[in-house]
Amino acid sequence: MATTNDLKNGMVLNIDGQLWSVVNFQHVKPGKGGAFVRTTLKNVLSGKIVDKTFNAGTKVDTATVDRRTMTYLYNDGTDYVFMDGETYDQVALPPDIVGDAADFLLENSEAQVSFHESDALFVELPVSVELVIEHTDPGLQGDRSTGGTKPAKLETGAEIQVPLFVESGEKVKVDTRDGRYLGRVSS
Repeated sequence: MATTNDLKNGMVLNIDGQLWSVVNFQHVKPGKGGAFVRTTLKNVLSGKIVDKTFNAGTKVDTATVDRRTMTYLYNDGTDYVFMDGETYDQVALPPDIVGDAADFLLENSEAQVSFHESDALFVELPVSVELVIEHTDPGLQGDRSTGGTKPAKLETGAEIQVPLFVESGEKVKVDTRDGRYLGRVSS
């Protein structure tokens, strides 16, 4: 148990039997009345985002979430197989738990897998990853109708938008949160 004064971004709360991750919180002390805490919560399993207000000092039930660094091994056709680096245990996670992280997962890359009571909740990647562009069409000089970008297929199979000067075979840095191109990586 904790109080609303102890809230932090990323903390997982157990509200009415469901797990909610704190995305954002703000302590508010109005001129009249008691202080309160305004929060934005994301349902860990469904991804639904809600705003919830608590009175200041209200007790909230925190969930114990174990974050483990694991290595992505392979996709067996349906599930994604990860290995715990300390115990060498392998865990097969379905696509709905891996989520958008699947677009940027390379074999033998590391990811944070969060567990609650031995149930996997979600997979978090580093903020940026370096991937090779498998294929992109050559950019034509003077083609600015698309804002100077073109589609490119990454080695993971995901498609992102890159500037016209980027070519197939180049290594680029990609933001794993929104799939944005961040720059070229010198080899």
